[in-house]
Amino acid sequence: MKRQRRRTKLLPTTTRSSTDKTTTLSNEPAGGSTAGRLVCVFAALLLTVGACTGSETPPEIVEADVPETLDVQGHRGARGLRPENTLAAFEIALDLGVTTLELDLHFSADGVPVVWHDPIVDPSKCRLADGAPSRVPDPETADSADLGVRRLTAEQLGWYVCDRNPDPGRFPDQMAIPGELPGADFRIIPLAELFAFVEAYAASDLKSDPQREAASQVHFNIETKRVPAEPETIDDGFDGSTAGPFELAILAVVAAAGLDERVVVQSFDHRSLRAVAATGATVQLAPLTRDRVNDPAAYVEWGADIWSPSASTLTAELLASAQAAGLAVVPWTVNDPADMAALIDLGVDGIITDRPDLLLERP
Repeated sequence: MKRQRRRTKLLPTTTRSSTDKTTTLSNEPAGGSTAGRLVCVFAALLLTVGACTGSETPPEIVEADVPETLDVQGHRGARGLRPENTLAAFEIALDLGVTTLELDLHFSADGVPVVWHDPIVDPSKCRLADGAPSRVPDPETADSADLGVRRLTAEQLGWYVCDRNPDPGRFPDQMAIPGELPGADFRIIPLAELFAFVEAYAASDLKSDPQREAASQVHFNIETKRVPAEPETIDDGFDGSTAGPFELAILAVVAAAGLDERVVVQSFDHRSLRAVAATGATVQLAPLTRDRVNDPAAYVEWGADIWSPSASTLTAELLASAQAAGLAVVPWTVNDPADMAALIDLGVDGIITDRPDLLLERP
């Protein structure tokens, strides 16, 4: 059956990194008064979050036929708009209507899967909350070894306020604005708390009917942050084949929330995914790849459902091979509208992006 398509205008950007395919919009006017700033709209309802440059010459707009079935994944929530992996980032992604929340998982000292990307509490992203007990190391003064996520309990991790932008050059529109539901809560949270937050969002009178409906069906793409060369990062005795305490804890949280059918587990460490597959869990599995892959169809043999390559390595031939084998193809991390349009025309099944606002109309 032919997929339905919607004509969408992808707004251009003012800054771009050629090394990581990161694209951002600037909320600073290039000229003229603040009052004279243009308000950009795609499909007349786009969230206006600094989408225009304020220049006298209207910027070129990229148009793309976007499939209704395109899986729009908010990377680390919506890292281009709010501090990554925080409730505020997930809320704005839900506000925009993403179909999947993408996030990262580490393992706390007390065996809790927590939503965080880095192996440490990075002082460029986090600060210590006022009133924190002395047993919680201060990122500004503590040795990095003492700030390892695996060395801190979930309760200790909850004392960090992660509202800092470590790279404003790449993410000039990332703002630590309190969310409508979470307020100024920028903690490192357990995975179970994110699931509870999305459930509360889907029932909140503060959100529109379309927003609540979308949140009630949103999927979760959760990345296990195992690194084969750095086993101390997770440090749970993983033997490379049998699911370790980390994977089992994740699956237990997913099962307790009743979200098996809405969760994808992804990883660059494909051993972790094979171990999950061996448990018989019904979650979907997505190998992540950085380099060019010769035969992505081979992932199907051990139970993969999705292939997520670096967008810069994806070709039409590889896409066709993967899809013919039954894999959905969802490249990462794509923030440039021209790149989005090219990938959509190529026929990808989804896009992982820091800027879901560039793909979605506001509900």
